[in-house]
Amino acid sequence: MKNTASKAIFTLLCCLPMNFILAQTEAGNTGSSYFTYTLIALAVIIFLFIVIQVADNLISIEARQLGVAGGNSFSLFPKWSEIFSSRKPAYLNGEKVTVLKQGHDILLEGGAEKHIKGIAQVATFAIQPANFIGVSPIPKLEVEVGQEVKAGDILYADKKRPYLKWAAPVSGEIVAINRGEKRAIAEIVIMADKTIQYRQFPRFALETADRAELVAYLMDAGIWPLIRQRPFHLIPDEDTIPRDIFISTFDTAPLAPDLNLVVDGQEVAFQKGLDVLAKLTSGQVHLGLDASSENAPHAAFTQARGVAKHWFSGKHPAGNVGIQIHHIRPIGGADDVVWTVGVQEVITIGKLFTEQKYDASRVVVLSGAELEQPQYVQTWQGANLGDLVKGNLKTEKVRIISGDVLSGVKKDTSSFLNFFDDQVSVILEGDYFALFGWLLPTLNVPSVSPTFPSALLKDTTFRADTNTHGEKRAFVVTGNYEEVLPMDIYPQMLFKSILTGDFERMEGLGIYELAEEDVALCEFVCVSKQPIQEILRKGLETMRAQA
Repeated sequence: MKNTASKAIFTLLCCLPMNFILAQTEAGNTGSSYFTYTLIALAVIIFLFIVIQVADNLISIEARQLGVAGGNSFSLFPKWSEIFSSRKPAYLNGEKVTVLKQGHDILLEGGAEKHIKGIAQVATFAIQPANFIGVSPIPKLEVEVGQEVKAGDILYADKKRPYLKWAAPVSGEIVAINRGEKRAIAEIVIMADKTIQYRQFPRFALETADRAELVAYLMDAGIWPLIRQRPFHLIPDEDTIPRDIFISTFDTAPLAPDLNLVVDGQEVAFQKGLDVLAKLTSGQVHLGLDASSENAPHAAFTQARGVAKHWFSGKHPAGNVGIQIHHIRPIGGADDVVWTVGVQEVITIGKLFTEQKYDASRVVVLSGAELEQPQYVQTWQGANLGDLVKGNLKTEKVRIISGDVLSGVKKDTSSFLNFFDDQVSVILEGDYFALFGWLLPTLNVPSVSPTFPSALLKDTTFRADTNTHGEKRAFVVTGNYEEVLPMDIYPQMLFKSILTGDFERMEGLGIYELAEEDVALCEFVCVSKQPIQEILRKGLETMRAQA
């Protein structure tokens, strides 16, 4: 009985007959008929309540199966949060808001001021095949060292799916093709020109062309790898038609970039990108909008045309597109395919049609307390991380992360920004042992556990490091995962079913709805120090092999 209103009604109905019995007893009435009638009335009331509760649950289930937006919220009874909800911001104009109670915001020092400083001075850029799930580690190369390329020229194609092509993010000279284990291609490195030269594409008649022509045009331009498919979080096949396409217009991860700043000045390209995506799905394009802020989201989001808009309020991971999919129209199985696209990827798609070029420029936030000056900069996909943070580090004893601190990847100054990332996080390297561990009343440990006093200081920011404050231990049931994952699944049971290789339980417990970023907070709060994201990827690959 998840609905609080129905619980209250049930309690009230049960109390009324008992009060009646007590009243009759106090009055000295010893007749057994009153007691019999009371029991019958109580049985009828309980029966009716059960019928109503079952009907309520069936309505919610049917709404989800029919794909009704917000199907999880369908109910015969209002929730207490709906009756006694706090006042909504004026810009919502009465719009329905999905309020997520589970989650946790990690407040870190080192946030950047919300203005773009300028173009970062970066010399080299790279495309890294390992950034893409389900792609051959040794692709078919279309370039060689010493060759000059323009932005948009094809660098390589997938051997298994040769129609999948990757384009150069910048113009310049191919200076290295680095290899990793088993001769896999690790990086294709380009020394960038001072002025980017673009491959020009022919104009495309979006209004009159059919879907097959549009797909071929996007493939030829190297745009297709910008799109990711769920389940499994990989690049979709060319003949896949998604049920829906989802875009989150805000990011709630620690020190994440403000996408309102990113889209400013790119309104035309963003809208054109939405128009393109609308022609690729048999369903709708869904935008997830932020209802937590005092200020309205950017007009490019709130006034977007041809899309369904959904408002969300809550702590991280409310901004994750996977969480939003779950509350808008959940994924029902391995064959229930949806696509996800980031805001900056939508802009890149749009510019192919408005400017006839592959524009891989990105606004990237350099964040973290170990930077002299956290800032937003303009650069391109795959920028060299050493160049991005050059002269901006307070100390050398730091960890550079491509992405956020929860789901990002450890890098060094010779590495490159991952393909989908628009954030670089720099934090202290936690290569030390804390005397007495959690017994010390430290205030600089971000945690949800009340064993740390810092957990009670809700608005405190922390200077984070990489110390895990404990070692890997028995995988115990604590309920912490459920407190930070706002989805109607049982994550602890799911992860254990992955470890035991139980295919049916994995599928039944909702593995198809998840990607690593969705469970990153579960890994953060895990008292067993389990590699939750790694476990989930193992399960997804297992299920993909069975599909």
